[in-house]
Amino acid sequence: MAGLQPQDDLLKMSHRESWKMQHERLHVKHRGHEAMHAEMVLILIATLVVAQIVLVQWKQRHCRSYNMVTLLQMWVVPLYFTIKLYWWRFLSTWGMFSVITSYVIFRATRKPLSCRTPRMVYKWFLLIYKLSYAVGVIGYLAIMFTMFGFNVFFRIKAEDSMDVGVIMLFYGLYYGVMGRDFAEICSDYMASTIGYYNMGDMPSRNLNNDVCAVCGQKIFVDVDEEGIIEDTYQLSCNHTWERTHVLYGQLLDWLRYLVAWQPIIIGIVHGINFSLGLE
Repeated sequence: MAGLQPQDDLLKMSHRESWKMQHERLHVKHRGHEAMHAEMVLILIATLVVAQIVLVQWKQRHCRSYNMVTLLQMWVVPLYFTIKLYWWRFLSTWGMFSVITSYVIFRATRKPLSCRTPRMVYKWFLLIYKLSYAVGVIGYLAIMFTMFGFNVFFRIKAEDSMDVGVIMLFYGLYYGVMGRDFAEICSDYMASTIGYYNMGDMPSRNLNNDVCAVCGQKIFVDVDEEGIIEDTYQLSCNHTWERTHVLYGQLLDWLRYLVAWQPIIIGIVHGINFSLGLE
């Protein structure tokens, strides 16, 4: 019965007190291991530097294979942690996104290409971009809302509002990355199928100025005009497409590295520490 007393006291503690107790036990457990911890930190820094060099060289020399492997890991790695940690809310959104995007990719890679497919692909990924951008901004505002203490006026706990902000920010950035990468794959396949662009070969068709490079239909709205249903966008290559914000694109690149490659790098570090007998 005496052995159960500490366990009962731990159950009566608040979340903050319990976390503090566990933190103190961790310090007691690893006391006197400063040299070992310094070794582990050096291994972590060295692995991060080497991994960064390898990834940069891979991306510069073989960009297409790098993007494909990164996209595959972006798709699979969160699924592993979702199932392991029982994040059913993320799993449900991930499942819906995966099913619809798989169908869109299937339609975009068919030959011959339907005249309605490019418009469907464009609208779907434009919707993903707008939703992810909006959710990410709301999540960021919720985090700032909590950091400045405005949650007190609405009687919302800081932990709850911060959790909501972080989750929404992650959702916005993650699906923004996935949508942009899949949109590039679909656009490459469709452009090659239509004939205005052919990877590694000459294009088989010429593009008129009043024809959309995505769907091949006639353009009725000029670039400078505001359309009723759709607007016309023009890039520096004179092709029409939606133009994303530069800073938002950099955030998506950062998240791609964090989600796709960081777990693998941490796994390599754990493997090295285990082989050297470090704890």
